[in-house]
Amino acid sequence: MSTRLRIFMTGVGGQGTLTATNLLAQAILDNGTDVTAGEIHGMAQRGGVVESAILLGMSSPKIAHGEADIILGFEPLETLRALPYLKPGGVILSSTEDIHPLSVSTGKAEETPLDYIKEKVNSCASKAYFIPCQSLGLKAGAVQSGNIALLGALCATGLIPLKPEELAVTIKSVMKPKIADINIKALQLGVEAVS
Repeated sequence: MSTRLRIFMTGVGGQGTLTATNLLAQAILDNGTDVTAGEIHGMAQRGGVVESAILLGMSSPKIAHGEADIILGFEPLETLRALPYLKPGGVILSSTEDIHPLSVSTGKAEETPLDYIKEKVNSCASKAYFIPCQSLGLKAGAVQSGNIALLGALCATGLIPLKPEELAVTIKSVMKPKIADINIKALQLGVEAVS
């Protein structure tokens, strides 16, 4: 397959951004497309910014400003911060539910309103999808599976060469049955969120 895509993924520590990156890369590889994945920047502790990249049809795991075809934002403020990476005509899928940064939790900064974030995203992207990832994760059985809901939404858009059912096969192959069942339910809820 000659697909060339750059996917920039961003969130905060504890959301499973890197788990989602590895899972998506494995599923794409399992389905016959060459893929390169890598962590661009990350904080091991919960709450730190985590950024990663998946590239199809390219060997470098890096994405420069203005190069991302797709941004997956697992946290809305991190989606806003990632906008410089989006190329003209790029697409964004973002969670609508935030995780307060320490500065907001301690009262040193104010929360960025979601309406402001949506306005900025819509001014940069050719198409934007906003999904309540944490709520979908909880509905599936675990808030942590919200990252899989966002992957399900991505697969459902047809932007990548991976169908939701193909991602489900990889989930079943790499996760314990109980965890896989929750994540497959989250995957389906993500698909429904953009259908």
